[in-house]
Amino acid sequence: MSFGKYCIPAIVALILIGPGTARGVAALPAEERPLILSHDLVVELLPGTHELLARDEIVVEAPIGTAGLAFTLAPSLHVESVTVLAPTEQSTSRRSDSTVTFTTELFAQQSRQRILVTLPKAHERRVTLVWKYRGPIDDPPKEPRHLRFVTPSETAGHIGPEGVYLGGESQWYPDIEGSYSTYRLTVQVPHGWIAVTQGRKKESRTDATGVFSTWVVMDRSEALTLVANRFVVKSREWTSRDGQPVELATYFFPDNAHLADEYLDATAAYLDAYIPILGAFPFDKFAVVENFFASGLGMPSFTLLGSGSIKRHYVQPYALGHEIVHSWIGNSVFNQDGSGNWVEGLTTYLANYYWHELNHDDKQAIEQRRMMLQGYSVYVAPDQDYPVAQFVRKSDERDNAIGYQKSAFLFHLLRREIGDEAFWGALKTFVGRYRGRPADWGSIETVFTQESRRDLRWFFEQWVERSGAPSLSFGEADAYRATDKDGKSLWQLTVRVQQTGRPFRMTLPVAIAAKGTTETRWVSLDPSPETAAEVTVSDQPILVRLDPDLMAFRRLTRSQLPPMLNGYVTDRDRVVVRAFSDEASPLQQVIVRVADQEAPLPDSQKTKVLRGAGEPLPSAGSVLVLAGADNARAVQQIVEESCGDLVSLRKTSFQIDGRTYDGSEMAVLFSCHRAHVPGSVVTVLYGASPGAVANASRYLFYYGWQSYVIFRDGAAITRGVWQNQPETKEVRIDATR
Repeated sequence: MSFGKYCIPAIVALILIGPGTARGVAALPAEERPLILSHDLVVELLPGTHELLARDEIVVEAPIGTAGLAFTLAPSLHVESVTVLAPTEQSTSRRSDSTVTFTTELFAQQSRQRILVTLPKAHERRVTLVWKYRGPIDDPPKEPRHLRFVTPSETAGHIGPEGVYLGGESQWYPDIEGSYSTYRLTVQVPHGWIAVTQGRKKESRTDATGVFSTWVVMDRSEALTLVANRFVVKSREWTSRDGQPVELATYFFPDNAHLADEYLDATAAYLDAYIPILGAFPFDKFAVVENFFASGLGMPSFTLLGSGSIKRHYVQPYALGHEIVHSWIGNSVFNQDGSGNWVEGLTTYLANYYWHELNHDDKQAIEQRRMMLQGYSVYVAPDQDYPVAQFVRKSDERDNAIGYQKSAFLFHLLRREIGDEAFWGALKTFVGRYRGRPADWGSIETVFTQESRRDLRWFFEQWVERSGAPSLSFGEADAYRATDKDGKSLWQLTVRVQQTGRPFRMTLPVAIAAKGTTETRWVSLDPSPETAAEVTVSDQPILVRLDPDLMAFRRLTRSQLPPMLNGYVTDRDRVVVRAFSDEASPLQQVIVRVADQEAPLPDSQKTKVLRGAGEPLPSAGSVLVLAGADNARAVQQIVEESCGDLVSLRKTSFQIDGRTYDGSEMAVLFSCHRAHVPGSVVTVLYGASPGAVANASRYLFYYGWQSYVIFRDGAAITRGVWQNQPETKEVRIDATR
């Protein structure tokens, strides 16, 4: 999962066009918008006092007659002076400077500062301004207390003894909205520290005052991110199969420095895979940088991962692979400000999903499609849905399901619609055409329409601009014996597929089972409540199954979903059963976290806690049972009603899926469909000892997508999903025809 640049709040600036006149950037034609072309920054970082001392020489392109410019800057930073540099009359290589006036406006509610700079009445179109400013940036990262575990820490920027993080949202240098600029940065840090930023390091030196490094970013970028810490650096020169050299590097804390080669090898493997698909790598380097707080951020030429992620070997395609794909998608081709965010969906499709296809891992590819469908079906209620085109950034699981999961799946549908050759050709054309430029959904539609030579307006209108997804089911399926023109016997099969709600135009795979054989046919569905699809097959059909490999995007009902913890989390009615006796049990953490999460809610909406497995369960909703070994027998009665013989709990052991796990170090988390309560689940976290459930309790909601997880000494050793069977319909044979 990525918590990258597209989760960052937009920074707002106003551009002054004339005296007393202010208009928003988006309202101006491109040729009238003042923009920053380049920054030349010299920065000293003082972690002990949380301070930044800076000089920034900015080249701005401002239309002739522009009276003033409005810049954003962190409200904690104090501007000491702003001067204009101009060529002297004797030589264009020598410059004179003159101080200009500026005023400051603070916006406390928005935590931002606007600096209004007055320009000389007679100025060229390109103006060079030199800023000197200083001040603290000290917003220590805060860990949100969400039920789900995988969340980044929240900060607007921090300079401190534990580390430095200055991102675009930190507003640590003067900026104008909509600018895509180049950068040169010279940064000074204390002895023992190392700074890293975008671009490539050109020089480094150390003297009595500190450590200096100079970085150059030649590609235009939306923002500059600077981090610093006590890193151990390891690098290698890598060359692609096409001969492109790229510097690969890791910046790890000493405790994790031994993992450098693992990350460098994984980075090289991802580059080998994606350069043929997306074209030359956009940057001279790619670095994996360890962060002092939880994060998964992708910036041009490096990614910033929290220490916990680094320790957990965060090299999977949904992790490191995702951030590397962002090098092209999002950090080279930018998302158009003010339009829907397409970047996360395309990156998720290429990294989280397509990597498995590339490696011929069909089982994992199906699993990823299942996760996309489940994420949408679980977290997006029909009355809270919105179009993919309206997704901007992720703030909750609903946004993730629409902006990442559904958006990713629609690229799979587009690939199916136009074919592999046109899809991959259009993707490479798109990335090449928009390198260093912003793009939106309209840009994608234009390129894919041109490359495929197909009218795709209906596709983008339906899947991008409309909300919702089809809910599909079988009507009747019948067949009769027929003959072809040569007199050969065959069977004519008619399958009726029904759609509830607003119908969609789409194709749907239907698996047809005959005696000893199964074949899959794709049928075209009309945008109508029912489509009668006719298929000719050679053998007598017996059964039809609806989309068994999950190739079509659709809404699954809660009863169609596998049982899992997220079924409990998203149920409208929930209870917790406190089936443990030890007041100091780690299981109490879960109850505390649920209470903290629901603190703002009225009492009527809070999760009810039942003290003991013997209390009657409510007639509706989902149940979470937190069980200690001394309550195994009582909890087993709840388990048997909903899980049958899938699970058996004993005081020192448990059995699941026919296998027995014994020992005080063992714990299990499992979910079953709740008997007689369609759409709800019973979820149990059980440990043979308090120590066995300590880690599982802390990270419980991280395991929301599995039907069961087995833990030994707190580490997950086995996971599984109890899959529901795809909808199946018996074929009725019509003997009258």
